[in-house]
Amino acid sequence: MKKVVVLFLLIIGIVVLIQPELIAQCPMCKLSAESNLRDGGSAGKGLNKGILYMFALPYLLVGSMAYLWYKNRKNYDNETKEA
Repeated sequence: MKKVVVLFLLIIGIVVLIQPELIAQCPMCKLSAESNLRDGGSAGKGLNKGILYMFALPYLLVGSMAYLWYKNRKNYDNETKEA
């Protein structure tokens, strides 16, 4: 089980490290953000982090649910073998 956690943390670490390369947005959003930044605004700075947050959240939720299911299933199997 530790291998799964280490692999998950490694994947998250890689995503965080290559974040500058993940700035691929839809052309309209990118154009709007660049225009805003050029004019002195700050709306584009949080746009990429918001996109990454929305991208990662479903995977974290599903991964957490799968982990909890696996752990409960493993405990259930151990209880049935002991009884």
